[in-house]
Amino acid sequence: MKFLIKPLYNWYRNVIRNSKYRWLIVLGSFLYLVSPVDLATDVIPVLGWIDDGVIATVLVTELSQFALEQLKNRKEKSAKPIDGATISAV
Repeated sequence: MKFLIKPLYNWYRNVIRNSKYRWLIVLGSFLYLVSPVDLATDVIPVLGWIDDGVIATVLVTELSQFALEQLKNRKEKSAKPIDGATISAV
């Protein structure tokens, strides 16, 4: 089982490094969660919940990573000195 999951995980991590594909994954995850079409229907108690849980986890993870990156970029922009001037603490 490990030989199936590791390549899939590596492919997924490489794909989401490109922000265009990251948004496609976020959009696709959201659409899957709100659509009535399921890989495993919710009639099958455990399998139906697991696939929705995995997709919801992917969605929340990607959105939180995106938010953290945006926050980091804002902090870096605000920490840069303006016009080469140095900022000193008083």
